[in-house]
Order: sequence, then C-alpha cells, then structure tokens
Amino acid sequence: METVSYTSQWTAAARALESERSDALFSDPLARSLAEPRGFELLDQYGGGGLVEFVAIRTRYLDDAINDLVGQGVRQVVLIAAGMDTRALRLKLPDDITLYEVDHQALITEKEKRLARLAAPSPSVRLRRVGADLAGDWSAALRDAGFDPALPTLWVPEALLFFLTEEQSATLLRTLAANSAPGSWVALDILSKSLLRNPAAQIFLSALKSDGIPWLFGTDTPEEFLAGTGWTVRELKEPGEPGAGEGRWPYAVQPREVGGVARNWLIRAELT
Repeated sequence: METVSYTSQWTAAARALESERSDALFSDPLARSLAEPRGFELLDQYGGGGLVEFVAIRTRYLDDAINDLVGQGVRQVVLIAAGMDTRALRLKLPDDITLYEVDHQALITEKEKRLARLAAPSPSVRLRRVGADLAGDWSAALRDAGFDPALPTLWVPEALLFFLTEEQSATLLRTLAANSAPGSWVALDILSKSLLRNPAAQIFLSALKSDGIPWLFGTDTPEEFLAGTGWTVRELKEPGEPGAGEGRWPYAVQPREVGGVARNWLIRAELT
C-alpha cells in the first residue's frame, strides 16, 4: 500500500496539468511535485472520459465554494480526505480562518516532508492537519485538534463518496451534520448511479477495481439523498454549466429530465 494514495497522486497530476494551461482555472504550482511518484503514469492509465477536465472543474468549483462561504462568515473549513490538496497555501484566505486537513497520518507526514523540501509558502490561515482513521470515528481526533462544533463549518469531502458504499456515504454525511452548528455547509461531488452503469465507463471503472480502488456509490437523486442525511441542497451543477467550467467540459450538458445520463454532480448543501 503506497503512503500517498493513487487518487491523491493522479488528482495532483491533473491539477498540475491544469495549472500549466494559459487559460487555467486555478494555479497550483506545487501540484507537479506532489503528484510523485506515479501521478502522471496513473493519469495515462486511467485517463480519458474527461477525467483531467473534471478534476480541474471540480477543483475550481470547490475553491469558489470555499471563498464564497468564507466571505459569508464561515470561519472553520474542514477538508476530509485532503490528500495532496494545497488550498491552505494557494487560496489566500483570511488569517482568522481555521482550516483542517483530515487524512491518514502516514500521508500527512509524507506531505509535510515534501512541502518542506519544496520550501512551500506559509499558509495565511490557521492550518491544522489531523491524522485519523477515515474508516473509524475521526471526529474525536478533529475535536482534539481544536475543532469547535459550535461554530458554523464548511465541510469539503472532495472525491470521497464514490469510494464508499451508499450506507458509508450516508453515515459520513450524518456525522458531518452531527458535528455542525447552524449555518454550516457541505460542498462536494457525487456521481450519478447512471455513470457507474454506463458502458463507456467500464474500462476505466474496471481499471480502478483491479487496482483495489473501486468506485462504489452513485445516486441519480442527490437532493433526496442529502436531505436524508441532514443537508438541503442549495446549488446543484454539472460540469459545463455556468459556474462549473462552462466552456471547458468536452461534452454537452444534458437536461436534467433526460434519464440514464452519466453525471458528475457538484453540490453546495446547507445544514437543515
């Protein structure tokens, strides 16, 4: 088992490629080094189907969600399964923000070593990295690191739910809700169930399964799913729509009423 997950590596590689475009949606100058050792190889292996484009669009969408909600008064941000994310360094958030990165301790240790070697800039926020077993009760470790459940929080479980079962995804979202004060939000991505069944996606999905990282969960009714876990969807977009990579997604956006379409939902939801 590699210290840095495959997902963290290929996500960093995709962010590096986006950052090097003349029309980049964001700039992450550390991403190329953080993609080591296999990030670009994995992109070649898994690439296609809009994977690189989706990572770029999702990154910018969640960047915007963080900036917008911080601007509205949220002062506590928690990145769940943060991987090689560098938002704490590149978003230039106000210095009264506390940002938590939650992930396995071995990954956090490796990330900190790499950032030190790269002489990465200091974060503007109060950054607290929390080593935790993401399959267990990580909320206790988060509170031990200073997290205050009485404060409105923005939770960002990016690129996580599709690795979980439906029951595990629901449990995660209920855990976020149980640790949230009024005025809290979650910003995330969810696959459609139709994507997991789409014949065109099966080579990609089979490759992930062969590497021991299968995608397990999707829903064609994200509003209902989140409502059942304590969250009310306030914004739901797909790649290619305004505010979600308009002009950068290589596929046509299909009307919502068209069934059976492979979709990547980008969502902001408020605590009910």
